[in-house]
Amino acid sequence: MLLLSHPDVSDGAVIGVDDIEAGEIPKAFVVPASGAIDTDAVLSYVADRVAPYKRIRAIEVIDEIPKSQSGRILRRVLQERVGAG
Repeated sequence: MLLLSHPDVSDGAVIGVDDIEAGEIPKAFVVPASGAIDTDAVLSYVADRVAPYKRIRAIEVIDEIPKSQSGRILRRVLQERVGAG
């Protein structure tokens, strides 16, 4: 995943979230590699390397990406987090 190649990102996941204008937009959840993270730099990093429709529109910094015992990302948990927030 391109997002994980950024030096300030230790782990991450991307989900689609509802948007009034576009229908759905990509939102990233990231775990910083150390301390604080410049989310604008991460947005620019990804935007420079992907097609315009794949650009991440929002980033949320979290402590840990929810995963199953087999290591799969639990996107449902992230979707619920978006709905609750």
